Amino acid sequence: MSQNSKSVSAKKKRVRKIILTSAFIALNVIVIAVTAANEFGNSKNAAELSEVKINGWLLLPAIILFILATLFNVAKYVLMMRYSFKKSERPNYSTMWRIAWEVTMLGKYYDNITPAAIGGQPFQIYYMRKNSGLPHGHATALPIVAMVAGQIGFLIIAIVSFVLNSIMGGSVVLMVTAWIGLLFYAFWPLMMAGINFFPRPTISFLKLGVKVLSRLHIIKNRNETLRKIEEELTEYVKSVNMISKTKFLLFKLIVISVIYNALFYMIPYFVLKAFGGDVDFLKCFVTTLAVTSAVYFVPTPGNAGAAEGTFYMVFSALSDGYVFWAMLVWRFFSYYIYILMGPLTYLGMRIREKINATTK
Repeated sequence: MSQNSKSVSAKKKRVRKIILTSAFIALNVIVIAVTAANEFGNSKNAAELSEVKINGWLLLPAIILFILATLFNVAKYVLMMRYSFKKSERPNYSTMWRIAWEVTMLGKYYDNITPAAIGGQPFQIYYMRKNSGLPHGHATALPIVAMVAGQIGFLIIAIVSFVLNSIMGGSVVLMVTAWIGLLFYAFWPLMMAGINFFPRPTISFLKLGVKVLSRLHIIKNRNETLRKIEEELTEYVKSVNMISKTKFLLFKLIVISVIYNALFYMIPYFVLKAFGGDVDFLKCFVTTLAVTSAVYFVPTPGNAGAAEGTFYMVFSALSDGYVFWAMLVWRFFSYYIYILMGPLTYLGMRIREKINATTK
């Protein structure tokens, strides 16, 4: 190939990259705009921003809690990578933290832009296979185990909180919906445990469930659905067993997940206090967990369309004019920040690739 042809080819590649990057940024802007319009478009009763009195100091604990929660979430990957690499091949800690940060942020990003959060894990597996330097088996296992540990962590803290709430006498309707939501959270961990220890009864239960859903016309292809579920469960069990070979590693990951959830779901309390709300900490914490569980099975990106309605229960302690702004701040911590962090993480990756290419 001549020098001229190479130059034209490189130019075309750059132009294509610029177009794809621009389209990617535009997509993110559209996602944020549409979701925000759906969630907060009806803001007639919202107070003018200039009239809103916010105790900024009480937003500081919310920010600190978010940072700590994020670091614990990232730490799960660092911990798993530390034990997945052979000691002689293990990258330094700064590299492991960078990989862990990128896979966490990009997983959150794809979770929040795809219906029912189905996009995060497949992309994380793809990212780990391409960037971690781990064998494909471990690269596949890490995102799966991180997800399972996260679900178990949420289940533990939610069950304890819901039992306490029942003793305190919380909303019956909310708690019934929340317990139903927990069944969705518990599905994969329970099925994995079942197929590992009681394979035949678990498969029979799955067949029965798929048969019922097929009769209700919720599932179209009964055999294909069952095959996919069995394949995924087998892959999940293999992944968990691979990580479980390291003593107490799975236990540590679950503990980290419990801490992550505890820190993250404390944030609304400080948001409420910052906007002048008079609310009990435990009640706010339990209600936030219950609402999160209740909207888990809503098949929209970031639970949009359901989150704003149900989270009104958390923020109803405020006057009508302040509810809009308090919910907007909480949704920033729980949703919009990840939509922003996804493109920024991609940008950081591209800059690093460019620097590495020029220094070679």
